[in-house]
Amino acid sequence: MTSSPARSGASMAVASMLCVQLGLAASVGLIDDVGAAGAAWLRLFWAGVLLLVVVRPRPALFDREAFWASVALGVVTAGVTLLFMAAVARLPLGTASALEFLGPLGVAIARTHGVARAWALVAAVGVLCLTQPWAGTADPVGVAFALAAAVCWAAYILLTQKVGDSVNGIAGLAISMPVAALVATVVAGPGLVGQLTPELMVAGLGLAILLPVVPFTLELLALRRMTTGAFGTLMALEPAFAMVIGLVVLHQVPNLLAVAGIGFVVAAGIGAERSGARTPTVAPAASGGQEGVGVPTQL
Repeated sequence: MTSSPARSGASMAVASMLCVQLGLAASVGLIDDVGAAGAAWLRLFWAGVLLLVVVRPRPALFDREAFWASVALGVVTAGVTLLFMAAVARLPLGTASALEFLGPLGVAIARTHGVARAWALVAAVGVLCLTQPWAGTADPVGVAFALAAAVCWAAYILLTQKVGDSVNGIAGLAISMPVAALVATVVAGPGLVGQLTPELMVAGLGLAILLPVVPFTLELLALRRMTTGAFGTLMALEPAFAMVIGLVVLHQVPNLLAVAGIGFVVAAGIGAERSGARTPTVAPAASGGQEGVGVPTQL
């Protein structure tokens, strides 16, 4: 029987993926106005401001390790956002998402065994069908950006679970997102001077709520309920969502092999949801004296 934590965690992860892909599709017009890096910066800037103002994290909530883990999470969050937006500017949404999934897939293979690892391999077959690298039609620079984003995404998963287990609520995100905004400002901010208008700033605010505020919060909560291996495998559904949304919103039509790939990743996602509950134990309280979140023996 599917455990309640795994099911609720999987539901949160699926909702997060839908928000991410809708946010990316909605960002295409923004890319035309301010470029891929500019669109990423706008989203991260507003996400950092929103979480800092709404959550107002207190120093007492963090010990030294939790604080620096939150900072590191902010750095890789900026990396995955900037790199993936650069990939989407050069590749179809489904292809870029499938390549980026190699990061979660690596986590899944490293952190699982037995039947769970078999689901990760099924997901890998689906990703191959979705990307079809043998066709040789993908932009090599876009592929390089997507693979770099995959590395950042793998680090993001591990750090998100660590931060979620170390800090109550979403206070960790109220540190990581402003850090991500600062990193993005250093990388992309100077090139945006003179391009921003009030209309673009408002559009960036709306997109920031859809991506990354809502999905990153859902992912942090999901990783409190699922193992990193199961979460990484479940992320195989994201390229499928990307292809469907790319078809409906952006009119990017997949071929039959890509449709078969969707079948593989959906099957892998269902398998991950059925086998992905974490075994909680009592975690030490944070330095602020609040009760900690359960930490699995896997960590």
